[in-house]
Amino acid sequence: MSIFVLGIDLGKNVCSLVGLDEAGAVVLRRRLRRDAVTEFVGSLPACIVAMEACCGAHYLGRVLGSAGHTIRLMSPEYVRPYVKANKNDDRDAEAIAEAATRPTMRFVPVKSEAQSDIQALHRARSRLVAERTALINHLRALLLERGIVAAQGRKRLEAQLEVFADEDDPRLSSRMRLLVEDLRAEWRSLDMRVAAFDKEFVAMAR
Repeated sequence: MSIFVLGIDLGKNVCSLVGLDEAGAVVLRRRLRRDAVTEFVGSLPACIVAMEACCGAHYLGRVLGSAGHTIRLMSPEYVRPYVKANKNDDRDAEAIAEAATRPTMRFVPVKSEAQSDIQALHRARSRLVAERTALINHLRALLLERGIVAAQGRKRLEAQLEVFADEDDPRLSSRMRLLVEDLRAEWRSLDMRVAAFDKEFVAMAR
C-alpha cells in the first residue's frame, strides 16, 4: 500500500480517511475515533495529508506536519465539486484527497499556535461585543415599551440611565428600576471584559 495523498473528513467524534495512490486509485478506507487519528496517520510513511480548513484542522495540521507529512488545507466550498454521487463521510474524504491533487486548487496556510490563539481571542471578543449590543437593544426596547425613547449612542444612553436610577423619577416603577440597574451592571461587566481583550491585543502588538 503506497499512499500518495490521504484525505481526512473531520467529524466531531469519528473521522473518515481515504488514501489514494499516485494514479488516483483508492488504497485505504478507514474510520477512526478522532483521538486515534494522530497516532494512526503519524505511523504512515510521509504523504500529502488533506483536510477541509474547519474546526481542529489547523491543530491536526501542525501535529501531522511535525511528523513529516505535507499538509494541505482547503476551504470546503472548493472541495464540494469533487464529491461524487450522494454525500457521505467516506465520499467526502475521497473528494478531499482528490481535490488536494488538483494543480489549480487554492490551499489555506496552516495557522501557527500563536495565530490560532489570536483568532480565538478575536472570536471571544466579538462574542462579548455581540452580547453587549443585544443587551443595549434589550434596554432600548424596555424603555420604549414605557414610552421612553432611548438616546442614540452608548454614552448618551448611559447618561440617560443614570437619570432613571433616581427613585424620584416617575417614569419607571421600582421593579423596572431594579431590572434596569441589573442590566446596567451586566453592561459594565461586558465593557470591562472587552477592555481586557483590547489590552491584551495592545500587549501582543508590542
